Amino acid sequence: MAETANAAPKTGKQKLFPSAAAALDGIVADGQILAVGGFGLCGIPEALIAALRDSGVKGLTAISNNAGVDGFGLGQLLATRQISKMISSYVGENKEFERQYLAGELELEFNPQGTLAERLRAGGAGIPAFFTRTGYGTVVAEGKETRQFGEHWYVMETALVADVSLVKAWKADKAGNLVFRKTARNFNPACAMAGKICVAEVEQVVEIGEIDPDHVHLPGIYVDRIVHNPNPEKRIEQRTVRQGDK
Repeated sequence: MAETANAAPKTGKQKLFPSAAAALDGIVADGQILAVGGFGLCGIPEALIAALRDSGVKGLTAISNNAGVDGFGLGQLLATRQISKMISSYVGENKEFERQYLAGELELEFNPQGTLAERLRAGGAGIPAFFTRTGYGTVVAEGKETRQFGEHWYVMETALVADVSLVKAWKADKAGNLVFRKTARNFNPACAMAGKICVAEVEQVVEIGEIDPDHVHLPGIYVDRIVHNPNPEKRIEQRTVRQGDK
């Protein structure tokens, strides 16, 4: 019988690790494909990214909606040249990303945002490829199979599967059932499901049974390791204020 939400792993395997470095120990290596949750700086696994930087692994392919900002999020891994390829949607907030890409030092596989989300979802669902109208007739479709269905032409996009997924959630129980908070959910569930191994960074850890099954956003069967980060930095990426009345 498969594990269900709010059920402890049958093996009794401990999923909670004492630190981000411990949670990554033995599962990250040079040349891996990583799926990293987050949207801008919202819902990023910042402690896991910092631990990945400190691990020194290199030659990574990072699947993420964006590449953080200079000096924070995935921007830290760009600064240390640990990422050799990005599979992304929006990359406009990172000057080092721009510099490396324009200098030919960083490979980029660019995706429309919805296509990126669906490629991750397909990877987690075991669907090898799908057709979408998005990108047909543009550079996005170059080199890809196209096919007509009815009146419209479609582009075939392949699924994305990662060696390791790094995600951020608000709350977890010790079986790995996750609850995300508001917009911080974003790409995190899809990244988690697309990874062969998933590590979740969470703000709260509770006992098994304390999360109502109807409130579980991602069942623990998808989560292999958990690290508790109760005080994340939560930077604001863009702040816009109105000029005061004179």
